[in-house]
Amino acid sequence: MTEHRVVVVGGGFAGLQLVHSLKGAPVKITLVDRRNHHLFQPLLYQVATTVLATSEIAWPIRRLYRNRPDVTTLLDEVLGVDRASRTVQLKSGEVLEYDTLVLATGARHAYFGRDDWESMAPGLKTLEDATTLRRRILLAFERAELTNRTTELDAQLTFAIIGAGPTGVEMAGMIAELAHHVLPPEFRKIDTKRTRVLLVEAGPRVLPAFSEDLSAYAKSALEKLGVEVLTGKPVTAITEDGVTIGDTFVPARTVMWAAGVQASPAAKWLEVEADRAGRAVVGPDLAIADDPNIFVLGDTASVIQDGKPVPGIAPAAKQQGAYVAKLMHARLSGKPVPGPFRYKHQGSLATIGRRAAVIDFGKFKLKGGLAWWIWGLAHIYFLIGTRSRLAVAWSWMWTHMSGLHSARLITQKESLKDES
Repeated sequence: MTEHRVVVVGGGFAGLQLVHSLKGAPVKITLVDRRNHHLFQPLLYQVATTVLATSEIAWPIRRLYRNRPDVTTLLDEVLGVDRASRTVQLKSGEVLEYDTLVLATGARHAYFGRDDWESMAPGLKTLEDATTLRRRILLAFERAELTNRTTELDAQLTFAIIGAGPTGVEMAGMIAELAHHVLPPEFRKIDTKRTRVLLVEAGPRVLPAFSEDLSAYAKSALEKLGVEVLTGKPVTAITEDGVTIGDTFVPARTVMWAAGVQASPAAKWLEVEADRAGRAVVGPDLAIADDPNIFVLGDTASVIQDGKPVPGIAPAAKQQGAYVAKLMHARLSGKPVPGPFRYKHQGSLATIGRRAAVIDFGKFKLKGGLAWWIWGLAHIYFLIGTRSRLAVAWSWMWTHMSGLHSARLITQKESLKDES
């Protein structure tokens, strides 16, 4: 009997959960990803803000499956899908045949029609994004130390974060702590405490997915850290010199984007219906409408439950991967398939600096220092491998006790060249 061929595109939370849950099934899996590592995206901002090293939140995919002979890993990029011949075309020229295809290719930043802003306001989705932002943040302080012009000093010490969801809030809080508490003893000419951190949100409040009381607490906690929270004010222009908020121009040499995402081209590959963010519309079993053997998961999929979209967060992606694996096990064994996918919300968490967080579990809400510890334990639990859990726990403990950030290397050759 020929083994069932499964092609999984994407080594994120959904793809890896699916592959993990298919262990022992009579399948031959080919896992394709453009990068050789799985990334724990919820902690990317801590790499960008010098708390964690890249190796603490990413793991080589090949290492994860070194003891799984049923899994073949390919470092490649998908160019398209031919549904008639049931093949996937790769950039290397290889063509993969499949019996079941799973697309879990994630999302990138969405600039709402202003893609020209990306080079001046990078987002945060990959390790490359995180190290780019970290470099720009650290170089801003170095350039400020070298300048003798007050206007340039102010521009270098102004950081603008656009978008006040969890990523924007977490970035703003950590940059403020870095500038106001970590760096002051290390510079001689400048006072890093005069740094301005602007968190800009077009909507009426920060953390709009959280309850209003937790949103209000987050705003107050950010302001205590020195963050200027500007809500109800859209960004209308971004240049190399700064950002225009409404009608007001603010000189800022470091601008970061956390305002929206755009799905991968998976819906275009499949020629299926997509929502406004480019996510492929799938049915209750997470398969596309006219092919029960093609599934779309995670940030790539538009999944509607009880009239609302399932959020594009790690727990949802992992649940989707586990569900499709369960469905495939049932099909391959001739057993009844499970009912429609049901997302079980496990709560929303966001941290504000290194001593406060907000947690929303629906009826149960928590804020402050205890919430920060719970947030930390939850993230450590979801990390892959004992080594990573110990490394992150140690880094956090060191940062918490000493107030110092250890991952502050600028590794590019021309470290003072203006990149903005």
